[in-house]
Amino acid sequence: MMQFTDPELSLNDFLNGRVRIWQPLSGYRAGVDPVLLAAAVPAKAGQSVLELGCGAGAAIMCLMARVPGLNATGVELQSPYADLASRNADQNAQALTVVQADLSKLPTELKQQQFDHVIANPPYYLAGAHSPAADSGRGIALGEDTPLRDWFDCAAKRLAPRGYLHMIQKADRLPDMLSACEGRLGSVEVLPLAARAGRKAELVVLRARKGGRAAFQLHAPLILHKGVRHEKDGESYTSQISYVLRDGAALNGFSDQ
Repeated sequence: MMQFTDPELSLNDFLNGRVRIWQPLSGYRAGVDPVLLAAAVPAKAGQSVLELGCGAGAAIMCLMARVPGLNATGVELQSPYADLASRNADQNAQALTVVQADLSKLPTELKQQQFDHVIANPPYYLAGAHSPAADSGRGIALGEDTPLRDWFDCAAKRLAPRGYLHMIQKADRLPDMLSACEGRLGSVEVLPLAARAGRKAELVVLRARKGGRAAFQLHAPLILHKGVRHEKDGESYTSQISYVLRDGAALNGFSDQ
């Protein structure tokens, strides 16, 4: 089984260095998406959180940095990334339990647990719908192997009553996400993420609740960058997004925030 060696890794800062993550130089590397996902979760100290497909642990580490005292577990299919998630938990002095498993075949011990929150950043593309990746790990992370419906099924089973699922995905997968919620999760809210004002949303964050009965809500798009176009080198995040990415602030935009 392939494992990463130190020369194949880089140590990258998130949240202005509050979180430091070892990532492969060639392979799947976390960007802003898992940070935005973590910022959307209204978790409280003492609650339990499960991340499905945690990769090297960027999202769950950012959430744990913002909300101390969480009981956190990550599930990751690829053992090299599961090992990195454990290493990153040690790197950030966080008590994260990492389980190397297929989310459709979770170990019995994990299937006996329920969580207040489940978070997920599934592969964005249908199998074969994106350019082939030279690195197999990156290919698995980007291209769907496990159907999106199975992610929702696993999340619904692992959520405690009234628990929340938060998932970030490409906007064109929203119909599949809404369909997967039917019969599993309710009180669905969708927060579109648009790069700039006047542009279509490329990503969405979906929130759904186990046992929820509230009406569906489609929120106004959250704009990531200032201005209507990229005009110069350097960052151009809006003040809210900058607070999220640099200071670890919560992501406003859902009904209770």
